[in-house]
Amino acid sequence: MNAHTVRQLLAGPAGLLECSLDAPAGGLQPLGVAVICHPHPQHGGTMDNKVVQTMARALLQLGWRTVRFNYRGVGASQGAWDEGRGEVDDALAVIEASRDPLVPFMLGGFSFGAFVAAQAAKLLPTQDKPERLVLVGPSTQRQRMADVPSGSIVIHGESDEVVPLSATLDWARPQHLPVIVFPGVGHFFHGQLALLKTVLLQQLSASTPAA
Repeated sequence: MNAHTVRQLLAGPAGLLECSLDAPAGGLQPLGVAVICHPHPQHGGTMDNKVVQTMARALLQLGWRTVRFNYRGVGASQGAWDEGRGEVDDALAVIEASRDPLVPFMLGGFSFGAFVAAQAAKLLPTQDKPERLVLVGPSTQRQRMADVPSGSIVIHGESDEVVPLSATLDWARPQHLPVIVFPGVGHFFHGQLALLKTVLLQQLSASTPAA
């Protein structure tokens, strides 16, 4: 993502997983660790997706250490596509390797990555649940999204051409879960990444723990 990004290989259930780690500027002690999941690998999704990087930049600006990773079979990650099941297992492996139980933990994802993040959060033991979930353009139509905690941040484009806004509203409605809608914006937030970062900063600032 920048000159200070550290690439690392972590052990996963299907082989090594390629990760990118970023720490807050100036050598400051991170407020916590945030793991971010990328969109569908069979449609070109990788950890270097622009929306995923925007999410990471917002968290970095707030003082979090961020971890992005490639699912099995993507980039330098070993293994092969596993219909979403193995990709959730990959996320759980990265979370276990990256988080410190003594510091806050946040989990996020974009599109298919939001599905992975929600599923991983559901499977984590109670004591290991993330402080907050950040879900952008969640894949609520093609995947069976898990219910999420009431404090989760959900952002969706009004004109999403991949996942209709109506699908996300149908998923959120029974949970009484607010959805932040970007008027006229498509799935990939083209031309609106700066606005996405601003909204993420606003939403996350309210839940960022004191240093």
